[in-house]
Amino acid sequence: MAKRHYIPVTADVPGVDERKRALIRKAIRTALGLEGVDFPCEVDVSVTNDETIHQINLEQRGVDRPTDVLSFPAFELTPGELPGGEDADPATGLVPLGDMVISLERVQAQAREYGHSSRRELAYLAVHSVLHLLGYDHLDEGPQKARMRAREDAVMAELGLER
Repeated sequence: MAKRHYIPVTADVPGVDERKRALIRKAIRTALGLEGVDFPCEVDVSVTNDETIHQINLEQRGVDRPTDVLSFPAFELTPGELPGGEDADPATGLVPLGDMVISLERVQAQAREYGHSSRRELAYLAVHSVLHLLGYDHLDEGPQKARMRAREDAVMAELGLER
């Protein structure tokens, strides 16, 4: 399955080596697999700093502050709903699921704040974002959030990076 998912990871900040890129790809592939995404797809990832993610957050969402991760889904899905083969890009044969932007500064700060490794935080944010791309949300403090947290926990356990 790994070769079926195209996951380019670009970075405009130092410190994003091939190990971090591989971790991001593994986290995304694991989440996709557990969600039943067994078709060729693409998820584009950008790793940046607080200043850049702040600007994107302001321009795209009207929120004037940095954040840890932003998700830009290609489809409006509900959890458990997946796009079909007809949604594939004819040029590549890949279904574009969307884009994510991760702040490496937030990864490091939140890892310290939560008392775990930056490796775990980076993987968690990639998993969190891919679930958003697949229609999960946490806007309420009830069932939506609980469902998303349960899926995040399942993926993190599969990665061996549980809390």
